[in-house]
Amino acid sequence: MLSSQQLTDLIKKGKGEAKERKFNEAVEVILTLREVDAKKADLNVNETVYLPHPTSKVARICFIGAGDMALRAKNAKVDAVIDPSRLESLAGDKKEAKKVARSYDFFLADTALMPRIGKILGQSLGPRGKIPIPVPPNAPIEAMIQRMRTAIRVRSRGSLGIAAKVGERKLSDSELAENVLAVVQAVEKKLPQGEKNIKSVIVKTSMGKPVKQAVGQS
Repeated sequence: MLSSQQLTDLIKKGKGEAKERKFNEAVEVILTLREVDAKKADLNVNETVYLPHPTSKVARICFIGAGDMALRAKNAKVDAVIDPSRLESLAGDKKEAKKVARSYDFFLADTALMPRIGKILGQSLGPRGKIPIPVPPNAPIEAMIQRMRTAIRVRSRGSLGIAAKVGERKLSDSELAENVLAVVQAVEKKLPQGEKNIKSVIVKTSMGKPVKQAVGQS
């Protein structure tokens, strides 16, 4: 895999391909893959990646549950709480269920409600890779919510390219390189042959030209 210095140099080159804008451009990484079948189960990447240096976009989080855990989630400034009665109201309303699925980046849920959530929201959350993370009764939900604010979702979408926003231009080259490395390491773990399945790393700003570094080459 590329070294930290190679990734830093790639970021610097990517920034250099785009002139300074009046807004803070996003920086994106694209991993191209090899020797995997995009249409088969050997390419099933749906990872929550906690970036060392958060982007300006704060993840929106919804908690599904009630009681003390819901109160703790509210106190931790979760974006929304869906209690059991609200959950049941979504059972016959596919349009509203899809709206809920689109509205939040991540879902947390009381472990006891997971079977019911699967039946009611599974068809809306599953295809988006947003199945809730189960939260046991004594789990530190406050810490979970705060940590997930810095997270991004990295998914394969039936192609040999996996893209993710890793920050904005205002971050330093080394900070962006660390974010790219976090994404690469998360993806590697889900590939049949790990880093051998990564063909190249591409970096670009939202308005700039892509720059590519083949893996295994200088």
